[in-house]
Amino acid sequence: MIRKPVVAGMFYPGSPAQLWSDVRAMLAEIPGRTGAGKVIAAIVPHAGYVYSGKTAAAAYAALRQSDAETIVIVSPSHREYFFGASIYEGDAYETPLGIIEIDTVLRSRLVKSDEHIVSGVEGHRAEHAIEVQLPFLQEVLPGKKILPIVMGDQRRQLCFLLAQKLAECLKGKPVVMIASSDLSHFYRYEVAEQLDQIVIDDINQFDYEKLMNDLESEKTEACGGGPIVAVLMAAGQLGGTKASVLAHCNSGDVTGDREGVVGYMAAIVESVVVH
Repeated sequence: MIRKPVVAGMFYPGSPAQLWSDVRAMLAEIPGRTGAGKVIAAIVPHAGYVYSGKTAAAAYAALRQSDAETIVIVSPSHREYFFGASIYEGDAYETPLGIIEIDTVLRSRLVKSDEHIVSGVEGHRAEHAIEVQLPFLQEVLPGKKILPIVMGDQRRQLCFLLAQKLAECLKGKPVVMIASSDLSHFYRYEVAEQLDQIVIDDINQFDYEKLMNDLESEKTEACGGGPIVAVLMAAGQLGGTKASVLAHCNSGDVTGDREGVVGYMAAIVESVVVH
């Protein structure tokens, strides 16, 4: 049972040759990483590559040296609402670049951990927020498995529950987590910059609790705010000590249309040993 690509040719090139070329070109623009810590999580946008691909590349370039065997991707659900979180029940996801297998052992462990985390197809059928991450992973971490998780709702309780269960199930495992999220949607450029800066500041402070509060009080917004909170919290429990925003832009920077923009950001969480 393979989840076929649904946004190839729209969000990113459908041609394997063009897709390889585009992904490699975007990654090649990112300077070498200077941080000394081990990257255990990333936050990456999920728009079409023409809008957010270069921003996403900033996070993926930092994963090149990762020893992860499985990449856990936590995504919002744009097209289906359901309670809890859904892990794809099939064997693999597919992109024009080939098949990426699901880590079925880790899926079983996580599903058994709580009734609100289920194995199914809910949230996976037409969702783009996981699919657009995969060609980057096929380049920087080829041959690795994934665990694709879609959050059907982003209530505080589910964010914290998912974080706790991820931390318990991933402890000691060679895994990296990815939160798939864009930022504010369809505000004027200047307003979007202000809203997005709140998320950026909360992440740079590695403060998932403040981010959750800011999202709930609508001081800021992010379509994958729940996944960001869950991944930040889990990363902290798994040894993460530092979060850094690597890149930020919005659609107005690409199109020149500053009337109704969408924000994008790339960040990483590292475990840094302080001597």
